[in-house]
Amino acid sequence: MDSITHFALGACMGEAFAGKKLGRKAMLWGALAQSIPDIDFLASFWLDTASNLLAHRGFTHSFFFCLLSGLILALLAERWHRPHNISLLNWFIFFTSLVFIHDFIDAFNNYGVGWFEPFSHDRISFNAIYVADPFFSIWPGIALLALLYFKSAKNQQKRIWWQSGLGICSLYLIYCLLNKAIIDHDVRKILEEKKITYTRYFTTPAPLQNWLWYVVAGDNKGYHVGFRSFFDKSNSMEFQYFPRNETFLNPVIDHSDLQKLIRFSKEFYTVEHHGDSLVFNDLRFGQIVGWYNPRGKFVFHYYLQHPEDNELLVQRGRFDGWNFKTAKALFERVKGMKTE
Repeated sequence: MDSITHFALGACMGEAFAGKKLGRKAMLWGALAQSIPDIDFLASFWLDTASNLLAHRGFTHSFFFCLLSGLILALLAERWHRPHNISLLNWFIFFTSLVFIHDFIDAFNNYGVGWFEPFSHDRISFNAIYVADPFFSIWPGIALLALLYFKSAKNQQKRIWWQSGLGICSLYLIYCLLNKAIIDHDVRKILEEKKITYTRYFTTPAPLQNWLWYVVAGDNKGYHVGFRSFFDKSNSMEFQYFPRNETFLNPVIDHSDLQKLIRFSKEFYTVEHHGDSLVFNDLRFGQIVGWYNPRGKFVFHYYLQHPEDNELLVQRGRFDGWNFKTAKALFERVKGMKTE
């Protein structure tokens, strides 16, 4: 999730843990600990782009780092706030819980999280919520603003706010998982009816909501890509086929950047030419306004022969092509297709 959401969640958890004893300092500790895993952004200052893709949400989002950072923060807080009646164990549980929840929530979107680093490079991703979903983020945000505004409120009033902020967004995550289960059931049935075979498959929400889902199914030859709304009345789907074109990689197959990209993409990739440039597409991040242009380019496209042109690789295509017309098309597509 975005940094502001993590900050707000952490502040609410800090208020829950020690608001009575530490006042606003508890919210500051919570916000700090929730934000700690994202210090991996510093790696971008010295790593090349392909390496940085794997460093982001890697070691600093692992269980090992969770325990390590939780212990360090607990020792600092326990010493800083003496005298107090909060045990070192309680501080440790508090901080490790904050870092763990950051890592757990990040696994809900499609980037992937290195929970088991440095012992395993496997990345966990539930593909159940878009990286910036306002329907998730608004509740802890409102709760944080209320806690800051009503500084003289009674403890019971503050409890209502932090419980609402944490509780509603938790229920929303469960709702997202239920949506995904329904979408997956419908899509797999449609793929079977269309006799589309596949060895790799995933669904993930289209931008800024949880009702329109982006679908990819395929194998080493290519991938079928489409969109399915939770509100679709039709029992069918339109798919676009994108060949993988793996042979295009033969001239650069030994390049270290390429091997890192293949690992990062979890094999969900295609290769194509943009003019005279060889381009690697990671399909997991969707298409540029794909609900409006079914043959649109993919958000994540890496110029293999011009690595210097790959700044802000993941972000650059996310909102490219957005305007009133394409935003309206997203809203219309979310509402669903009628029965044919």
